Amino acid sequence: MSKSTVSRLASTRIPTAYGDFQLCYYSNTLDNKEHLAFVMGSVSDADNVLVRIHSECFTGDVLGSRRCDCGEQLDRSLQLIAGQGAGVLVYLRQEGRGIGLLQKMRAYNLQDQGYDTVDANLLLGHGADERDYSLAARILEELGVKSIRLMTNNPLKIQALENEGIRINARFPLEATVNADNEGYLLTKVRRMDHLLKIKPAATWVSVRTAHDCEPAD
Repeated sequence: MSKSTVSRLASTRIPTAYGDFQLCYYSNTLDNKEHLAFVMGSVSDADNVLVRIHSECFTGDVLGSRRCDCGEQLDRSLQLIAGQGAGVLVYLRQEGRGIGLLQKMRAYNLQDQGYDTVDANLLLGHGADERDYSLAARILEELGVKSIRLMTNNPLKIQALENEGIRINARFPLEATVNADNEGYLLTKVRRMDHLLKIKPAATWVSVRTAHDCEPAD
C-alpha cells in the first residue's frame, strides 16, 4: 500500500503571545481535511526539533473546556516551542480522538451518565482511539525535520510515528492540571490507554488555574 502524501498550499505569518509562527496549510491524499503545521524558527535539516502532534479539540482548544487537558497542552506546547526558539506544532483535524465533534458530544453525554471516555466511545460503535498519525509524519518530512523531541504523554503516538519512519530522540512530558471535571478522564487515560501521566491526589486539585501556570515539564 502506497504512503499518503501531503502538499503545502500556503504559509503565512501568525503573531501570537509567544512570538511569530508560520502557519502552513496542507492538502493530502488520505482525506479532505485541513491539516496544519505551526512552525517557529528554522527546522529544515535540523535534529532534535521540539514537536507537538496535536489532534483537534474544539471544546478544549477553542472553548477552554475543563473536561480534558487539550487546550492546556496546546498552549503549553506553543510556550515551550517559543522558549526553544524553534519547533513545530502539527495540528491534525481529527476531533474527539478521530470520531468527530458530533460523536464526541454524544460520548460526553454518556460520560455524564457514568461511563468513562473509553467505554463511551465503544458504546457508540467506535474504537477507543481512532486517530491516525501518518499525515503528521508526512508533514514533518515535508518540513525537512530530521529528528524530533516529541511533546506527548501518549506511548501509542510515539509508536505510530516511529512506525512511519520518524526518528524520536526524546519524549517531553506535558503534565496536566487536574480539576474536578477532568480527573476521571485523565485517570482513564492512565489506566486504560497507558498514558504517561502523574495524576496528583484529588486533595491537591487546583480549581482555577491557567495554562500559563503550568509547572516546567521535566
